[in-house]
Amino acid sequence: MSKRRVVVTGMGIISPVGNDIATAWKNVVEGNSGIGPVTEFDASAYTTRIAGEVPGFDAVDAYFAGTDTPDDERRSIAKDFKRMDPFIHFGIVAGTHAFRQSGLVITDENAGRVGVAAGAGIGGLHTIEGTALELAEKGPRKVSPFYVPSSIINMVAGNLSIYHGLKGPNIALVSACTTAAHNIGMAMRLIQYGDADAMLAGGSEFATTPTAMAGFCSAKAMSTRNDDPKHASRPWDVDRDGFLLSNGAGMLMLEEYEFAKARGATILAELVGFGMSGDAYHITSPSGDGAELAMRNALHDAGLKAEDVQYVNAHGTSTPVGDLGEAKAIRSVFGEHATKKGKFAVSSTKSVTGHLLGAAGGVEAIFSIMALRDGIMPPTMNLENLDPEVAALGMDLVPNKAEKADLTVAMSNSFGFGGTNGTLVFRRV
Repeated sequence: MSKRRVVVTGMGIISPVGNDIATAWKNVVEGNSGIGPVTEFDASAYTTRIAGEVPGFDAVDAYFAGTDTPDDERRSIAKDFKRMDPFIHFGIVAGTHAFRQSGLVITDENAGRVGVAAGAGIGGLHTIEGTALELAEKGPRKVSPFYVPSSIINMVAGNLSIYHGLKGPNIALVSACTTAAHNIGMAMRLIQYGDADAMLAGGSEFATTPTAMAGFCSAKAMSTRNDDPKHASRPWDVDRDGFLLSNGAGMLMLEEYEFAKARGATILAELVGFGMSGDAYHITSPSGDGAELAMRNALHDAGLKAEDVQYVNAHGTSTPVGDLGEAKAIRSVFGEHATKKGKFAVSSTKSVTGHLLGAAGGVEAIFSIMALRDGIMPPTMNLENLDPEVAALGMDLVPNKAEKADLTVAMSNSFGFGGTNGTLVFRRV
């Protein structure tokens, strides 16, 4: 059985750099950081007091943006949203924006062929923390009956299915920071092999909560450059000292090519490859071998050679070990092609967005597609003193300023705790 082609017809984003595609992309290309002081709670006792929050986000307003909606429907959604963790808000809004951009109309005939694949890396910690405190203070009778459905990870997918009448596959893969990439890739597989004709896919996260921040601080995983938040995330820089937690969501509308073409959909890109692997090495420190295998698997799946790729949106979180391991893996996969200035480059948009954990792969897939569309490779900001070991690899890391390029194929990497890896490959159409 030959695999069916899968294309992207819609995109939705909620992020520290913008809550619509145009704004977020402009800020990424211009290198405008979304990192700032934590405002969600009092972080004064924390070693890391900065993060990538989503400023000025109103879930109801964002959900209905650009629509003419009756007041009763708006009130109904507002009532629903009061019972949901913020990560669910982000995912619903981003998914709805992607769905609306696609222009797909759900009917009795096609509803069972359209599904959702959307997860989160850690899910509803905000709600879990609040409920635990309420239980301790007031007892079990005061715990909300909506506690569980307001916090469990699959409720982004569940609510998107309910709100838009999507009766096809409804799944929520959870794989730490590879969550969105895996959901997008598995949605691709469902379409390729005929289980669905269209899928909303991606990930969401609300990670800047007291316990999550405390845990990452205790692990010494995050940057402590609190007095200079805009320059704190600095992938491949010799002075990098850890990642920054960020919030948001990234969602794609995927469709089978003939299905999209038949209805006259605008095709934004083609998703041609998906690769996975496991490090089988350590729960937090990457081996590098797993990253290499995921990229090789994705190229094999796409039927492409290394020299067919012009741009890689790296996982690039700004950690000392992870950045170097990924850079070496990329150099190994792409060989001498990786050193050809003007023919190949790598950059990390986390230098301005921070790390959105389970949403990162969705957000970075969007940036990869935008790079293909506009022929612009977004910069790796704050790359002032390149790590000598990375420099020795001879790759263009697009330091501090976007670069124009004739892009046909772009790759997006996501790697997560537990040694779980995912790589997506997109082609311009």
